[in-house]
Amino acid sequence: MQPSFFIPHGGGPCFFMEWTPPDTWKGMEAFLAGFLDTLEERPKAILLLTAHWEAGEITLSTNPAPELLFDYYGFPPHTYQLTWPAPGAPDLARRAAGLLAEAGIASAFDSARGYDHGVFVPMKVAHPAADIPVAMMSLRQDLDPQHHFKAGAALAPLRDEGVLIIGSGMSYHNMNGFRAPGIAEDRASTAFDTWLTKVVEGPPDERGSALAQWTKAPGARASHPREEHLAPVFLAAGAAGGSPGKRVWGESINGLAISAYRFG
Repeated sequence: MQPSFFIPHGGGPCFFMEWTPPDTWKGMEAFLAGFLDTLEERPKAILLLTAHWEAGEITLSTNPAPELLFDYYGFPPHTYQLTWPAPGAPDLARRAAGLLAEAGIASAFDSARGYDHGVFVPMKVAHPAADIPVAMMSLRQDLDPQHHFKAGAALAPLRDEGVLIIGSGMSYHNMNGFRAPGIAEDRASTAFDTWLTKVVEGPPDERGSALAQWTKAPGARASHPREEHLAPVFLAAGAAGGSPGKRVWGESINGLAISAYRFG
């Protein structure tokens, strides 16, 4: 059985350019470069929910050969020449849609969309060989935690079929905090990270109800003014079922606490 993951994808194409300080993203890059090596077996395919795609209903890519969607702005020219030619997984997308339908969850297909930077930036680091098929999945634009948790639960059988489920976002995502971190932002990010880790590592049967109330957590809105980068953890946690959760990486980046989690 494959696990499910909630991974951070950094800031824009941060792993492929110079940064100040130069080691800002090195710890996250090292985690991403190694997390697939922790799997007991190679995934047959990957279902990846990206924080950078929202739609009226959960939407699945059936593009067999997605190009890259450079949906970031103001970065060096060479970062718009990156490549990551992983094949799409239209059959997996259709299988996922069928599981969602069985759970009464509406979904849609998109046959044209390319891999956005919530997909190709972390996965180019994690799997430069780019030879595992990937089905990209959107958030539903209302970002409802219960809906995405339920969707994850519906998709859990894929884990038994050799599919690795990944939610790609950030456990902290307040752009003002990144631009001008200070004591208040540090405290908020640490408080929220501590709460999120406690939920992930706590009793599996309490995760859904706890995540549904995430806005009541300490530092919640200071860490996520809008929760699109947090929402992928709802799906990853839902796909976990009764599997244990664990914080598998964490670091303070410019004073801001950021973590990654594995379920199963």
